[in-house]
Amino acid sequence: MIATAESCTGGMIAAVLTDIPGSSDVVDRGFVTYSNAAKRDMLGVRDATLQAHGAVSEQIAREMAEGALRHSAAQLAVSTTGIAGPGGSEHKPEGRVCFGLARKDGTTRTETVEFGAIGRAKVRAASVAHALALLKAALS
Repeated sequence: MIATAESCTGGMIAAVLTDIPGSSDVVDRGFVTYSNAAKRDMLGVRDATLQAHGAVSEQIAREMAEGALRHSAAQLAVSTTGIAGPGGSEHKPEGRVCFGLARKDGTTRTETVEFGAIGRAKVRAASVAHALALLKAALS
């Protein structure tokens, strides 16, 4: 079973997964945690981590994915947190998305992809495609 924990993608990964007939056999649930409060309340993301690293960080992507596993019946969870745009900063530019992939066996992998300032819709679509590729690789 798969769970998603999404911020910048706003549920788009779960939507793509559940567009497939029979997906209820493999998709347990999706968490849309756009605000920091939702990340804390729904996934158990720690305040200390948010304060130390900010919401757009691999540390938060890790806690989101691991929280999705803890709060679901899934064995695999993917998370996204990023800046789809418009906007960003020198330290966290538009198009930066952090991903987490957590397994029930206790292993978690994180990575950051710089999609660039290609526009909000394109950053979100690229993030969904990347998250699906991470899931596919994990299941192979």
